[in-house]
Amino acid sequence: MKVTEQNFDELLASGKPVMIDFGATWCGPCKALAPRVEEVEGEYADRAVVGTADVDECAGLAARFRIRNVPTVLFFKGGEQKDKCVGMVSKETLTEKLNALL
Repeated sequence: MKVTEQNFDELLASGKPVMIDFGATWCGPCKALAPRVEEVEGEYADRAVVGTADVDECAGLAARFRIRNVPTVLFFKGGEQKDKCVGMVSKETLTEKLNALL
């Protein structure tokens, strides 16, 4: 799911855990992480919200969460940030952190 500044707060209010991958089109590791995030999105479609946010298009969100390195994956529950991963991580790391919020 594409995350924008307009739909971000609505996604957090969904009542489900939320995982957002902050990346950029010019970032090699972001491109490598994208298929893993898409797999997690498919597997958790009914239990969690999984999306991606381009830091160039969502500069306000990037500033709000002090995203300084990409990729950065943030995990939310109840509207609050609970965890994060910075850099290239395994699919298992993503699912472990998401499972902890279910």
